[in-house]
Amino acid sequence: QVQLVESGGGLVQAGGSLRLSCAASGRTFSELAMGWFRQAPGKEREFVAGITRSGGRTYYLDSVKGRFTISRDNAKNTVYLQMNRLKLEDTAVYYCAARQYYCIDYGCFSSRSKYDYWGQGTQVTVSS
Repeated sequence: QVQLVESGGGLVQAGGSLRLSCAASGRTFSELAMGWFRQAPGKEREFVAGITRSGGRTYYLDSVKGRFTISRDNAKNTVYLQMNRLKLEDTAVYYCAARQYYCIDYGCFSSRSKYDYWGQGTQVTVSS
């Protein structure tokens, strides 16, 4: 079993920044492909960003490219999502997810069904 705990959410003005963290435990972190998803009220959960086990490759939803950066520190068992130039439409609950096996392309990272473990989510609210 893998436990994922997100932190770092909050209220921020449009144009501002937040950094989300997701701490993992229960399995060797470097064996996990990691992703961030988000779910806005009344909408389906959508992929935001993914990172390979080594951290060597990253994948992003088009609307966050150039604004968000996913990274990981395998020594700290933590994955991060740095969010800059936040927009009102970024408001959502953000979820961290882990996959036990490797992902090698956007199709894998962006599919909710490919992930084995999920965190409880952290709220991000962007105000005008």
